Amino acid sequence: MTGVEFASAAALAAGGAAGGLVFGFMYFAALRRAVDFFGAGRRLAPATLTLGRLAGAIAFFALVAQLGALPLLSAFLGFLLARMITLRTVRNTA
Repeated sequence: MTGVEFASAAALAAGGAAGGLVFGFMYFAALRRAVDFFGAGRRLAPATLTLGRLAGAIAFFALVAQLGALPLLSAFLGFLLARMITLRTVRNTA
């Protein structure tokens, strides 16, 4: 692997991780909102948010998968990092 190929792969991996982190925060914010709506007795809004979250996740990871395995793996790790940060934040405020 030449230096240019390595730099390109590293840039794709870093971009995937950053994208996964941002997408993860948006995903879990929508999840929190759906839970709040469900707790308030609304039924259509949580279902809509759930379908939107799933469609967004499918579209995001399908798009990243077309870039290759390394960006897909790093995007998933960014998503898991967002999950970990979100869970830690929610546990500390509860």
